Amino acid sequence: MIKVGIVGATGYTGVELLRLLANHAEVQVELITSRSHKGTLVTELFPSLRGFYDLVFSEPDNKALAQCDLVFFATPNGTAMKRVPELLAKGVKIIDLAADFRITSQATWEKWYGMEHACPELLTSAVYGLPELNREKIKQAQLIANPGCYPTATILGLMPLIKHNVIEPSGLIADCKSAASGAGRGANVAGLMAECGESFKAYGVSGHRHLPEIQQILSMIAGEPREITFVPHLIPMIRGIHATLYGQLTTDIDLQKLYQEAYIDEPFIDVLPENSHPETRSVKGVNQCRIAIHQPQNSKRVVVLSVIDNLVKGAAGQAIQNMNICCGLTETMGLDQVALMP
Repeated sequence: MIKVGIVGATGYTGVELLRLLANHAEVQVELITSRSHKGTLVTELFPSLRGFYDLVFSEPDNKALAQCDLVFFATPNGTAMKRVPELLAKGVKIIDLAADFRITSQATWEKWYGMEHACPELLTSAVYGLPELNREKIKQAQLIANPGCYPTATILGLMPLIKHNVIEPSGLIADCKSAASGAGRGANVAGLMAECGESFKAYGVSGHRHLPEIQQILSMIAGEPREITFVPHLIPMIRGIHATLYGQLTTDIDLQKLYQEAYIDEPFIDVLPENSHPETRSVKGVNQCRIAIHQPQNSKRVVVLSVIDNLVKGAAGQAIQNMNICCGLTETMGLDQVALMP
């Protein structure tokens, strides 16, 4: 059994990790941490976990965490980087669900996250945890940077086009919509249902923290710099991301065949039939990305529709997928749920 710790287990991604790991055949959750809920039984805070866990929240302590085989950090940006070096030195595998290790450039990271990085020497050695791109590197990784939710939907949607160099390098657009849980569990007036319900808005148009992450990975795939216009939106629902992606084709190509062949062996990518329109409810609660490709009016414009659950394939589910890979387990273990309907 793999002994696991979860730092920051009271947020949405933390409790999603607990939900998904509850029935994982090869994992034992040893400890869960929360400064604000120290001493509280997990089922008092999350009654949905009754019968699965009898753990009590404790304060984060590296000595205790070092007894684990792997530690998930489901914490705010800037938290993991302060503890990770010591844990790595003790041989613990780390999966960070925040952004501390996603950007390889220290200057870029500090610009977008507004703080000094505590261990910049690890930025280039951390493995970006998108299995469909970096599976072989993840197998050998000790430190994994779990991708952001918007980047996951966007990169998976565009990757076949960029890998095969069939779209213009400029003019890429990612028009993305996210549910309210993407903002986290902390109290925030803008996230109240009375504030965001029956409303729809864009935000971060002048610059969002996920933009440099998306551009970095698309550029890596292309082998040269790639820019993209990324506009996120908040929609009044709890879970889900819908990314509508636009590019200009440079050649005539069978797009359906391109995507089906690109993802034929990927257990969590579902390329839908032609003329499909994926819905976020079709991935609710599961580690799936569903993709549809369109070429409106047979023009040179390609439109890719990509949907994920922001808390699963966009966070906790992908983190468990990465854990399975780096620990030598079956990649789909613990992630074979069916989407919730209705």
